[in-house]
Order: sequence, then C-alpha cells, then structure tokens
Amino acid sequence: MAGIWSEVWTLYLILAFGTPDPSPAPQEKLDFRRVFLGLDKCNACIGTSICKKFFKDEIRFERWLTAQSNLSSADVRSYEGNYTDSTAGWRPVVLSYVMSPHLHQISDNSICTSAGKGKSCSIEAVLRATSRFQSWVHSNLLLPSMVKGLVTPMLRCPSQRLLDRIVRRYFEVTDVGSVQMKHFSEKDKLRLLYTLAVNQQPLILQMFPGTEGWPFLRYHGSCGRMMVWAGSKPLRSLFSSPLERRADIAYQLLHITLSLSSNSLQFSLFYTSLSEDMFGTLDDSRVFIVDASTIGIIDLQEGYPPDEDMQPEHLDVFSCLSGSCERPPPCETVRAAQSFILLCKHVINNLLMPNDVQSGLLPKEATLRPCSALYGYRYPECLYNDRF
Repeated sequence: MAGIWSEVWTLYLILAFGTPDPSPAPQEKLDFRRVFLGLDKCNACIGTSICKKFFKDEIRFERWLTAQSNLSSADVRSYEGNYTDSTAGWRPVVLSYVMSPHLHQISDNSICTSAGKGKSCSIEAVLRATSRFQSWVHSNLLLPSMVKGLVTPMLRCPSQRLLDRIVRRYFEVTDVGSVQMKHFSEKDKLRLLYTLAVNQQPLILQMFPGTEGWPFLRYHGSCGRMMVWAGSKPLRSLFSSPLERRADIAYQLLHITLSLSSNSLQFSLFYTSLSEDMFGTLDDSRVFIVDASTIGIIDLQEGYPPDEDMQPEHLDVFSCLSGSCERPPPCETVRAAQSFILLCKHVINNLLMPNDVQSGLLPKEATLRPCSALYGYRYPECLYNDRF
C-alpha cells in the first residue's frame, strides 16, 4: 500500500511542479497520470474531453500543498487547481472525482463480483456484457426504459424530452446537437451510461450551462474519472459577513431556487437534499450552484409516467454504482415548496440569525435596490447611472 501512495505522491509532484530531476521515463509518467485520472478504467469512466489539457500541463494542481495537505487520503474527492487556454490566463478550477477513490474501489469490486469474477476483472468488459448496455447498443434514441432503475436524482421521473436534452448536450462526443445517438460509438454510450449511473454533475452542467443564464458554473470537461469546472469561494466563508452582504446572498439564493422551478424550458429543477456546500460565490459576489449531484428534474411540459415497481430486469449492477441502491421517492411526492423548505432550513437559517431582526439590524426599508458597486451584477442598468 505504501508503494501505491509513493507513486501517487510522485505523480502530484510531476503535475504540480513539472518534471523532477532526474526525470522518470516518459512511459512511467504516462502510467502515473493514467492511473490517477482513472484513464486505466476507461471506457467505464465519464470522458476524455479535457485529457489533452492535463498532458499539456494546462491544468495544474499547484494549490494542493496549501488546500489539500493529506493527498494520500482515500476519501479526498476534490482538489483546487488552475486552468488556462489560448483566450485567457490562469483561472481557478475544481478538479473532482465522480466519487471518492474509496467508493470507486468499492464500486469496481461490485462490478467484478456481479459477474462472478472475484474482486479483479476488466470493468469495461463486464459492463459491456450486461443486458442494459446491450439495449443501449441497439438503440439510436435514449428511451425511459433504458434508464429505469438508475438512482441518479434527475432520472427520478424521466421524460423523453429530458433524455433528448441529455443526448443533445453531451459534448464528450465529437458531433453534438442531435437527439439521435447514431454518431455515438459504443464507448461513447458506455461512458454516458456510466456517468448517469454514478454522478449526474457533469451532465447537469452541460444541459443547463451558465452561458444560457442557469445558476451553474462553467464546465470545462472530464478526463477518465475526474471532471473539471470553474472554481469559486465556499458560501460558508461569508457567514460572518456584514448583514447587508448576507441579506444579498439570501436574496440570490431565493431567486436561484425560484428560477430553477419556473423557467422558459418548462423543466422544474428541485433540491432533493441541501447544505451550504452546494453553493459558492465569485469575486463579483454572485452566487452559483457548485454541486448539482442531488438536483431532481420534472418535465412540466411532457409530465412523467406513473411510478411503477421496479421489475428485476431494471435492477442491475448499474443501479448501485453511485454507492447507494436506494431508490428515490416517486415524483408524486415532490412538493411545490420542497426546495424553499430545504433552503431555509439548511442554508438561510445560517445566514440570517434571529438576533439580526430582534436587535433592529435589519433596515425598515429595502436597501438592495439602489445602485451599488457591490451589487452591479444584479442591476446592470446602474452602469449607466452617473452616481454609480
């Protein structure tokens, strides 16, 4: 075991600071990176769209020493890093496994044992041989029957329109934009199925991008079992801020929650669980959702089929890859106020305290509307105000 962590530490030094002297053989460095990123498990992984950035050193882990001192922990899932491209300088990003390395190992073992292979096997070969994947191979459309039994929250009650959007926005394939999967290779289909079974985070960020007004951070891509999106500051770091700042955060959180449930696409996005770690802020004070892995989706336009008892053929090894086999409650149980109740209970109660009101700190008249350099993001018209 010590040898494994020694190799991982060597990999960290290579990624963070460049090649040490004397440098390992090129193939040795390549093997280190492949194992760390999870490329050795592809195509039972989430993608390869950003791998070139890793191998060209355009994604770096330079913050590890200050932000993540315990690199060897099997429970460490996310790392801070920096990303660059030809259009801008270095920008902060989050580099995250779809699950912790520990859960990945448990999941991989369960795949092997499901096929009677002990704890070691070709993960990809076992998943390819399943009846679920074979139904994917022979279909050019992603149908509700093909995702039954998966515990991903957004597949709680999938409509055809929702599944079409998943396929159309999936940019791990070379030609995106079609609801048909004719241009998907078998490896593309396996990666999409694996992602749907393990963690919906990269798919949500692709389906509802911030460039279209959604409250999600920019998704840069994935490599192996690691995904990369824009970095932000944790919301909890602002809990001790002045009241005006905390009130603004609460305002944004309520606005975000409302926009998720009521939008022009007629998809109602709702929280299935919530904590302050789900949100983050940028330097301009805007609040974003940074963890979309627990968001459910209901299609208000097409509706959803009635909940049915899962037949045995719908419960398979893919149903438990996320680390849990627990099925979400049926869509009929989702209350209109569910997201607001969870938000107030788990986040806003930590932002606005009872003594904020009791001590008279809250102003008698709303002060969020006037032009302010702090809140220019909310009132762009203020930019044309001479007093701004």
